[in-house]
Amino acid sequence: MTTNRSPHLAAALRRPGYLVSWWPWRALAYAGTTVPVAGVLALGLGVVVAPAVAVLNAVRQGRPVELPVVVFLAVAGLALAAVAPLVSAPVAGFERWRLGVVDSRPLPARRPFSGDVVGTLAARYTDAAAWREVAYACWLGAVVPAAYWTFAVLALLDLTLLASPWLVDGTNDVVVVWTTVDTPREAVPYAIGAALFLPVLWYLAGLLVAGQATVARRLLAGPPAEPAALREVTRSRARLVDAYEAERRRIERDVHDGAQPRLTSLTVQLGLARLDVPDDSPAARPLAVAHEQAKELMVTLRQIAQGIRPQQLTELGLAGAARQLAGEAAIGVDVHADLPRPVPEPVETTAYYVVSEALANVASHADAAHAEVRLTQTDRHLVVEVEDDGRGGADPARGTGLTGLADRVAAADGRLLLASPAGGPTLVRVELPCRP
Repeated sequence: MTTNRSPHLAAALRRPGYLVSWWPWRALAYAGTTVPVAGVLALGLGVVVAPAVAVLNAVRQGRPVELPVVVFLAVAGLALAAVAPLVSAPVAGFERWRLGVVDSRPLPARRPFSGDVVGTLAARYTDAAAWREVAYACWLGAVVPAAYWTFAVLALLDLTLLASPWLVDGTNDVVVVWTTVDTPREAVPYAIGAALFLPVLWYLAGLLVAGQATVARRLLAGPPAEPAALREVTRSRARLVDAYEAERRRIERDVHDGAQPRLTSLTVQLGLARLDVPDDSPAARPLAVAHEQAKELMVTLRQIAQGIRPQQLTELGLAGAARQLAGEAAIGVDVHADLPRPVPEPVETTAYYVVSEALANVASHADAAHAEVRLTQTDRHLVVEVEDDGRGGADPARGTGLTGLADRVAAADGRLLLASPAGGPTLVRVELPCRP
């Protein structure tokens, strides 16, 4: 028998081993404890619903409705509305407890009793959560019994077909679905069909209970968190990314237009000074060292400026820069680009570093002979895929650079997907928002 690893019944139903797990029996236990509660609630609702249905039928048929019946319905309806918030409290408490049989996910805690009886009673009539509990109690007393009766009829019919060969005795005929059988031999095919239908029936019972538990969780847990807060977080992150991008461009401009020309001028002046100083002069060697250091500093500064926004990205665009990275790689790399529209600069920069870091990981860790880079643009996203034929087994926890890459992608409101089974191949897919 398989182990129970799903957090709730709805997830377990999607697993292939559901029928041979403990979940069907847990669903049966949940349904068994539902029957008495739903039965009592159905009787209470029936006191009002049955006369109301009779009155509606009379009105529809043009028959007069007597005044005592109308008064009874009005009083009963008001009484039901008055006691419903109070009755629903223990019902909801019991449901919260037994919901764990088929759904181990925690529910939001109920408001604790503060000792103020009047305030607690008033809250039962003014709190939205209390009226959701009322809605659950009404649903449990009206809809659930009808669903359970339908399933019970279906199960009884299947059991009748299954037992039909033993019910036929030659004197009493047995009605099976649309026909009548009078010999056990005629009933055998129906019994076989009923036996084959038993797993389906067992699965349908799980679906019924899963639907009931889903409604119960939705009503007892309440609506999801206000999406406005999530939108504000997203906007805040977008503002931070925009601010970072503006600051990056400022630093790049300052380096390119300020420090880099001055350092170039200094290097030229040192070079000219070396030409004027004899080789046997005591100042010749320190001057040569300063000149070489100035040239090395120029290279370093150029690399820093390029790290802020790579120069080849500015000059060649994303596709050209990706091809340049592929040409510099230690293995063979093919680049396929389908970019019908210009890519926004922040997205382009993020995509460039995705390709650069992914190819560096391939060269360092994948033991691959070939890789492929694919750049595609949809209506809403820029998709970057880097696939190699290496040994696979890439794991962000081992410090392969994927964690930092995922953080960079997340800052651009994108997502990184990784598929790297042992033995390969490895596929890194990044989806970046790229709206026109």
